[in-house]
Order: sequence, then structure tokens, then C-alpha cells
Amino acid sequence: MTDPAASGHKSGVLLAMQGVPSGSDFDSEASSDAVGVVPSIPQFREIYDQYFDFVYRGARRLGIHSRALDDATQDVFLVVHRRLDDFEGRSCIKTWLYGITRRVAKDYRRRASRKEKGLVSTTGPIGGQLAAAQNSPDENAARREAAQTLEKILAGLDEARREVFVLAEMEQMTAPEIAEALSLNLNTTYSRLRTARTEFEKAVSRHLASMETLP
Repeated sequence: MTDPAASGHKSGVLLAMQGVPSGSDFDSEASSDAVGVVPSIPQFREIYDQYFDFVYRGARRLGIHSRALDDATQDVFLVVHRRLDDFEGRSCIKTWLYGITRRVAKDYRRRASRKEKGLVSTTGPIGGQLAAAQNSPDENAARREAAQTLEKILAGLDEARREVFVLAEMEQMTAPEIAEALSLNLNTTYSRLRTARTEFEKAVSRHLASMETLP
């Protein structure tokens, strides 16, 4: 699912990364040609273009404030830039990227202090997914309300179960992919997902019931 908010930041983040050296011959076209292999840069650009929104959403959901999202996303792709040659394909690229995003978000939280408290939030906003660039004011208002309701329901879930639920239901990752990304036992992953789905459905039912009682 494309996130318009994330897409609008692509070019700026990519420009900020231009000229950043890596620990390998990643940027050396001459070196790649010398051994008769395809340069690595198109591979990185393909990953960047395909998964930028995924990384951006992941950083936001993991608690990075909107003001720090560009920096956090850039940090993720800097790691990807450095470590791409080490990626052996034993896991899917999406799982690998989420693991990096998770560690970057953890670092942002660790560095947070009173002075920096605006750089993290307890739950990342989900509403960007539901945004539409060209809608009527009424449609946009309805989407914002739906996004706020979704955020409230998700915030009510246990953090560990919420993370599994979001990856499964919103990012369409499989249980084995989620288990690997979160370093969980597969049975634990299935258990958390089942519980999260049940809790989510109950929360939705409570919300709908409360709406029916409104005058």
C-alpha cells in the first residue's frame, strides 16, 4: 500500500544520501565492470524505490515522530547501503529491511531525552495510509476520523501483539516472515496474531456499539 506522506519524502532522502561512501565497492562502477558483474547501484535503487514507503511506515509505527522520520528513514537506507553486499538472501528483503528499521527506531528511542522528546512518540500514527491526495473535504474528514479510530484501537492492544498484527494485516507479511523479523518462535507468532485479531475484533465491536448509542 502506497503511503502518500512517505512518497513525498523520497526524493529528499535520496538526495541527502548522494555521495555517502560505503564499506565496499558499492559505488565503484569501474570495479564492477572489471570483474564483469552488474553494478550494485541499480540493485540498491530498486530496493529503495520499492520499499521506501514500507520503511517509512515502519519507522513511524515504531514510534518515530514525524519530525524525525526523514532522518530515521535515511539512517535505515544508509545501513542498507553499507550492508547490501552482506545480504545473502536467506530471508526475504522485506524481513531484512524491517529488522534494520526496528534497530534504528530502538536507537532513536534510546537517545531520546527531555530535550529530544519530540523525536519519538508512544505509537506511530497510522493515518497516513488512509490519506488521499484528491478527495472532497467530507471524504478527507471521514478518513481522518477512521484513521484516528484505528490508531486508538491499535494503541489499546498489547505492544508485542500490535506489532505482529500490523505486520500481518497491514504489511501482508507471512507468519514465518514476521517470526524471523521479530526473532520469535513461529508458534509464538501465530499465538500473538490470533490473540491480537480477537482483541481487535472485540474493540471494533465495542466501538460500533458505542456509536449506535450516540444521539
